[in-house]
Amino acid sequence: MKLTGAAATRYFAKPDPDRMGLLIFGADAMRVALRRQEMLKALLGPTAEEEMRLTRIEASELRRDSALLADAVKAVGFFPGPRAVFVEQATDGLTDAIAAAVKDWHAGDAQIVVTAGSLTAKSKLRKVFETHQNAYAIGIYDDPPSREEIEDILKRAGIAQMTPEATTDLHNLARALDPGDFRQTVDKLALYMYGESAPVTPADIHACAPATIEAGTDDLLNIVAEGRANELGPMMTRLTGQGIQPVALAIQALRHFRALHAAASDPGGPGAGIAKMRPPIFGPRRDRMQRQAQSWGMFRLEEALQILIETDLTLRSASRAPQMALIERAFLRLSMMARR
Repeated sequence: MKLTGAAATRYFAKPDPDRMGLLIFGADAMRVALRRQEMLKALLGPTAEEEMRLTRIEASELRRDSALLADAVKAVGFFPGPRAVFVEQATDGLTDAIAAAVKDWHAGDAQIVVTAGSLTAKSKLRKVFETHQNAYAIGIYDDPPSREEIEDILKRAGIAQMTPEATTDLHNLARALDPGDFRQTVDKLALYMYGESAPVTPADIHACAPATIEAGTDDLLNIVAEGRANELGPMMTRLTGQGIQPVALAIQALRHFRALHAAASDPGGPGAGIAKMRPPIFGPRRDRMQRQAQSWGMFRLEEALQILIETDLTLRSASRAPQMALIERAFLRLSMMARR
């Protein structure tokens, strides 16, 4: 039988110990592996491997010995408790070996858990599980996690309270990150909020989200975009001492001002434009960029982009002009423009 959507999510969290087995398939190996880990832990408990109640079989091993799976399913364990046999990265070429073990399965045998890559609707392996009355087949696709999935991840991490703004930011983050990275970020957030009774805020999400721009460069770009020309020189000296290259500064500045231009050009206003950014922008940084976009406006940002593009081209040309001086001059012009 096939399981989809919320029913599949609930089954991963609470699998049926009386089922014959489960096939999990999908193009994203990380998503499939995370779901398989979740299901086996819920089914067998955290000590299954130490108690030898979980048997792992590589696809290559099963190709060499087609009876390996059937024998493992029938094997009697030394420790009491549910048992499972896990076949990793199976393909349609292993259908006969898996089908034989499925046909010979009886109540009390180990559950058969199979993971596979992308399988078409005509896949023979899928049909073994989809047509069996006591088994499930679940496809894992590249869709962003649903609200129910995110709530389940938060619950398991021990995060109970979030402001509406923080919830929105976390959902945006879930769409931008790989599943493994998103779970690691939630775990980091749980540690960050340990012992706190207050709900999670956008600033907390921002503190735990993966960084996309180095802090020093971020500070420099805010100085330029906010017209604080008197702070530019000391910051440039500090970054030069850290070994930051002029071309890298030009690339980061172009990225920042293009984001501001996209926000200022959005029909829904800068706030709506910032909300559409990928990767998403959170907390105080989001509010700051929104203010910058409003202050500059679309047309002045087009002038700023022209200055940055010309500077970037000069930096990459055969010009003998001092490169750090060129980029600092461009930043000074932009910071003066911001004050008009």
